Amino acid sequence: MAKPVVTAGALMMDDEGRFLLGLRASWKPAWPDHWDVVGGRVEAGETPEEAMVREVQEETGVTPTSFRWLARFPERRPDLNGEGLHHIYLVTSWEGGEPRNICDEHSDLRWFLPEEIAAIPNLVDDSYRELTSSLRSHHSLHG
Repeated sequence: MAKPVVTAGALMMDDEGRFLLGLRASWKPAWPDHWDVVGGRVEAGETPEEAMVREVQEETGVTPTSFRWLARFPERRPDLNGEGLHHIYLVTSWEGGEPRNICDEHSDLRWFLPEEIAAIPNLVDDSYRELTSSLRSHHSLHG
């Protein structure tokens, strides 16, 4: 049996309570043309946290400086994509300017409010809707 793929992703939130999502490129074998957090596979010898930082750097050109682990989700479609475990981190600050799409992994990068995320039909994981909504509420109370 194949070993589950382990990934790490960054749910980046700006000061306005918006979240950065990337539209996965059409050529991607898993979840093409779906909105997802920025991230990717955890490589041998890496922790999920290290992988998340590296992936954000490779895909957006910025370096996370303030983040915390949020959740772990199993792959939603193991029948299509194989077994997987996805670690999600909340990233609230970074250095290097505004995140930008600097690789071919995403065809678009965009900031969304939670209510906009709630309306996205092609989201990789439905849990993102609940997560962003609760994080935004918490941010509003404490921000």
